[in-house]
Amino acid sequence: MQPDDPADLLAELKLQTFDDALGRRIIETHIWAVRAGLRGAAAYELFDGYCQLLVVHGTPLWRAHVAMETLHPQWNGYGYTWRRDLNAIEPEQYAHGSFEGDDWLSSPLNHLISRADDGEPNPSMRRRLEAGPDQRDFPVLEEFFAQGATDYIAYLFVYGEGDSRDRSQGSGIVYSFTTDRRGGFAEDDTRLVQATLPVLSLAMKAHAAHVIASGLLATYLGEDAGRRVHAGAIMRGSVERIRAVIWFADIRGFTLISDAAPGPVVVELLNDVFESLTAALRPRGGQVLKFIGDGMLAVFPFEEADRAATCRRALDAAVEATQALDAQNTGRAAAGAPIAKVDLALHIGEVLYGNVGATDRLDFTVIGPAVNEAARIEALCEPLDRSILVSPEFAAAATDGESRLEPLGRHALRGVREPKEIFALDLGATLA
Repeated sequence: MQPDDPADLLAELKLQTFDDALGRRIIETHIWAVRAGLRGAAAYELFDGYCQLLVVHGTPLWRAHVAMETLHPQWNGYGYTWRRDLNAIEPEQYAHGSFEGDDWLSSPLNHLISRADDGEPNPSMRRRLEAGPDQRDFPVLEEFFAQGATDYIAYLFVYGEGDSRDRSQGSGIVYSFTTDRRGGFAEDDTRLVQATLPVLSLAMKAHAAHVIASGLLATYLGEDAGRRVHAGAIMRGSVERIRAVIWFADIRGFTLISDAAPGPVVVELLNDVFESLTAALRPRGGQVLKFIGDGMLAVFPFEEADRAATCRRALDAAVEATQALDAQNTGRAAAGAPIAKVDLALHIGEVLYGNVGATDRLDFTVIGPAVNEAARIEALCEPLDRSILVSPEFAAAATDGESRLEPLGRHALRGVREPKEIFALDLGATLA
């Protein structure tokens, strides 16, 4: 356990007072970390500032590293390495599965985590690398020694207690510090680090919670909607009117596919389809709002002056997504896996964008007649035997894209009073 008050901290560090030079360095570092944490400094800035402050205080740092787990569908964790020769931080991201390789499993940091898993509170280690081979009992320590390192210290701080730890703020943080000074770190160096890492870790934890929250909101709500919710757009009924291209896609004949294939195979198919669709939207400003079973709703918000350019980007995205799906289906068919044909409708109009739902369960989405019409237009794809249909409003707005649009005549839309002229996108056309 970490000391709970200054007297306990003095005893832990075997110090008599905070009034000497070391005590003043400890207090100064504490004040810096608290202020940086309160103003919301990012982990990158926190760790870089901490290493710089150690150097100012005379600690002979050669290399320092910090790493922490996170909650993210793509990344298992992230970290930063500070190097004296660069006087800079190198950021790192760790994909899921990266903590299963031999390099990690044979590392001193993994050893610390194993000790914590066995119940040891906030374990640490020190290896005086120049003292002999027995002090270099991990492969990376031999590498550091070969590069001139003489001493190595590492610390692990676990967030929370027991199996009920809340991972929404991360599970913990691990540090290592290395020096190349002959004789290694002085006692005051290690005491300074030991005394100040807890407060740095608290500031790091605050930023980790922010990163996890923003990442999860962007993943589950969409980048723009997640950012708005994280910034405070949380009241039910708080909506704004926006102009947007509406993108509504649906897998044709999905019920037959799901009836004929095992559940995991269907999920794999959905993931492949949605990834191909979303990949075409990412670089073009499209925002995925939700996946509705086998369907997908996205929008391209725009200002009036950018209306035509936005429509062209949506058309380009539709062409690219269709080409990707065709290639995907070829590969899946060769592997004996089910394939999917996707129908897509593009419409344009004014929608309400914001929070809709119950008091305790909200959805950040778009609503309005334009959304309903997009869904009705998509339903015409199968009877008209076309993959991509667009509304007359969209066709009129996409002035430079009309050469790629083929008129199909007027058609009735369920719930819409008058039949509408429907256009099909020529899939043989090149991207604009």
